[in-house]
Amino acid sequence: MVSLQHLDLSGTRLQGSIPETFGNNMTSLSYLDLSRSYLTGSIPNSLGNMTFLTHLNLRYNAFTGSIPESFGNLVKLSYLYLGGNLLEGRIPETLGNMPILEHLDLTNNTLEGEIPKSIWDICTLRELYMPSNILSGALPGLSLTSSSCKNHSLEMLDLRDNRIVGLFPYLSLFSFLKSLDLSSNQIVLKSGDFPEVDFSSNQLEGAIPVFLFSATLLHLSRNKFSDLSCLCDVKGRAGLVFLDISFNQLSGTLPNCWSSLDNLSVLNLAHNYNLSGKLPSSIGSLLYIRALHLGNNNFTGGLPSSWKNCSWLVAFDLGENNLSGPIPSWLGESLTKLAILVLRSNHFSGGIPSNICHLQSLQLLDLSVNNISGSLPMCVSNFTEMRKVGGIHATISYSTLFLGSGVYMNTYDKVEFVWKGILSEFGSTLGLVKSIDLSCNMLNGDIPSEITLLVGLVSLNLSRNNLSGQIPARIGNMRWLDFLDLSNNHLLGRIPQGLSLIDGMGVLNLSNNNLLGKIPTRNTGKLQSFEASTYMGNPGLCGDPLSNKCPGEEPTTPPRFTEEAGNGEDTDEFISHGFYASMGVGYAVGFWGVLGTLIFSKSWRFAYFKFLNDFANWIHVIAAVHKAKFLRTLRGYYKLLSLLHVENRHLPIVASVLCAFYLDVCGEALHLYSLSFDSLNSLSSGYLVFCLLV
Repeated sequence: MVSLQHLDLSGTRLQGSIPETFGNNMTSLSYLDLSRSYLTGSIPNSLGNMTFLTHLNLRYNAFTGSIPESFGNLVKLSYLYLGGNLLEGRIPETLGNMPILEHLDLTNNTLEGEIPKSIWDICTLRELYMPSNILSGALPGLSLTSSSCKNHSLEMLDLRDNRIVGLFPYLSLFSFLKSLDLSSNQIVLKSGDFPEVDFSSNQLEGAIPVFLFSATLLHLSRNKFSDLSCLCDVKGRAGLVFLDISFNQLSGTLPNCWSSLDNLSVLNLAHNYNLSGKLPSSIGSLLYIRALHLGNNNFTGGLPSSWKNCSWLVAFDLGENNLSGPIPSWLGESLTKLAILVLRSNHFSGGIPSNICHLQSLQLLDLSVNNISGSLPMCVSNFTEMRKVGGIHATISYSTLFLGSGVYMNTYDKVEFVWKGILSEFGSTLGLVKSIDLSCNMLNGDIPSEITLLVGLVSLNLSRNNLSGQIPARIGNMRWLDFLDLSNNHLLGRIPQGLSLIDGMGVLNLSNNNLLGKIPTRNTGKLQSFEASTYMGNPGLCGDPLSNKCPGEEPTTPPRFTEEAGNGEDTDEFISHGFYASMGVGYAVGFWGVLGTLIFSKSWRFAYFKFLNDFANWIHVIAAVHKAKFLRTLRGYYKLLSLLHVENRHLPIVASVLCAFYLDVCGEALHLYSLSFDSLNSLSSGYLVFCLLV
C-alpha cells in the first residue's frame, strides 16, 4: 500500500474514524477521496505527511476538532475540500503555505475567528468557499500589491452567513472574479466590478454606488439603502440583467433614467414603502424585462402607456400602492406572456377590460381591494393556463446566459398574495398556483358559468362585491379548488349539489348572501364538515351544520300506547314464536341433508373435498400473484426514494454536482425529476424521468 497513488472510497459508508497512523503508511498518495463515508472523530495529523497529495476530499462526513496545522506541509495540494463537517476552532495560518492551492472549501462547519491573512497570499487560489461558519472580525487588508501576489486568480468567493464586519477593500483588484457572495454579514462596500454581486441582508446604507451597476446580477435586498439617484449616472449601455433592491429604505420619486439598463430582465423594488410619485415612463424602454416587482410602495397616478412595450413581461406586481385610474386595455393586448398580474390594494376604478382575456398564460390574477365595478367578463374561459390541472414547472424562473463567461443561471421568482386569508409569499411552488382574487370591489351581475371551465384553479375569491344570481350549477367541475370564498354578495338560489363533490376543498365561505334551501348532503356530508359560520347570514338556508333544521327534519312525536296497540303486540309475539320454531326445523333438515349425503355417498364426499382443495389452491395463487405485484410496486417506490438527493424545489445544494434527482407527489402520482447543474450549482436543464401511481 506504500506505493498506492490514487484512493477513492467516497460514498462507501466506512464509518468510524481514520486511524492516526493512516498518513504514515500512504506517503505516495496523490489523490485521496473519503467524502460521504460517515467518518467521525478528528482528522489525524499524520495526513500532513502525505506530501505528494494534490487532491484531498473529506467533505460530508462528521469530523470534529480543528483543522490540523500539519496541512501546511501539503505543498503540492491543489484541491482541499473539508466542507460539510463539524470542524471548529480557527483556520490555521499554515494553510497559506500551500503555494499552488486552487480550490479551498470549508463550507458548513463551525469555524470561528478571522480569516488568516496568509490565505489571501495564495496567488493561485481560484475558488474559495467559507459560507455558513461563524467567522468574525474584519477582512484582512489584502496584500495583493505585494511582490508575492501581483495578479490574483480568484474567480469564486463565497463568505455568506458569517459574522464578518467592516470594509472590504481592493475589490477592484480581483480582475478575474466572476461570483461574489457576501450576503448575511455586516460588510461595507468600497469598490468593485463583477458579473455577480450579492450584498443582501447586510447593514449597507446611504446612496447606492454607481459602479455596482456594471455587474450582471446585483442583489442588494434587505439593507438600508436610501438613495437611487446614481441611476442617472450610469453611462453607456449597462450589462445589468438582475437588480433586486427590495426591503430597503428608498424614498422619494423613482428616477426616470431606466433606458440605460436596457438589458434588464428582473427588477425588484418592492417593500421600500416610501417610494412615491408617478411611475417612470422610461421603464417602458426595458424591452427584455421579464419580472417587474414594485409592490408595497406609495406610487400614485396611473400606468404609463409606454409600459406596453414591455411585451416579455411574465410577472407584473404593483400591489399595495396608491395607483388609480382605469385598468388599461393594453395589459391584455401587449403583455400577452403575463403569468402573474397583481394590482391588489390600489384605487383602480372602472370595469375589467375584456382584453384581459387575451392573457392565455395567466395563472395568478389578483385585482382585490380596488374600486373596480361592472360585471365579470364572460371570456374568462380564455385563460387557457387556468384550464389545465397542475403545472409543468413548480417554479417560475428566468434564464440568464452570460456571454462573456459562458455561465448559464436561472433566477426563481417570488410573489406575495393572499392565500386563505393570509398574505403569503410563494416561490418554490409558484408555478403550481392558479388563483383568481377579485374580492373587495364593486362588481355586479351574475357569476358567469364560463368560470367553471377553469378546472385548474386552486383558489377563487369573489367575496365582498355586489354579485347576484345563482352559484353556477357546474361549479363541482372545479375539483382542484382548495379555497372558495363567495361571501358578502347578493347570491340567491340553492347551493349546487356539485359543490359537495370537491373533495380537497379546505376553506369554503358562502356567508352573508341570499341562499336558500337545504345544504347538500352528498359525498358523505362534505359540506357538513365546515363550520356553521360558512353559511351564516343566509336566512333561507337550513340543515347541518346550521342549527335551524329543514322542514321534515324535526323529530316526530312517539306514538301513544293504546289497548289496541297492546293487542297488536301480543299478535306479533305469537308470530315470532312460530318463526323461530320454523327456523329450527329448517336448520335441522338442511344440516342433516348435506351431512348425511357426505356420510353415505362416497362419490359426493370425494367431489366435495376436491372442491374445497381446489378453492383453497385458487385463493393461494391469487394471493401470491397480488403479493408479488405489490412487492414489485413497493420495490420500485423505494428505488425511487433512494435517488432522493434534495428535499424540495429550493434545491439547497452546498457543493458542486452534475445531476440530482427529486421526487414530487402530485395528486396520486409520484413524479421523479432529473436536474442538471453547471459548475456554479445553477440549474441548466430538467425533465420528468418517471411517473408511478401510488
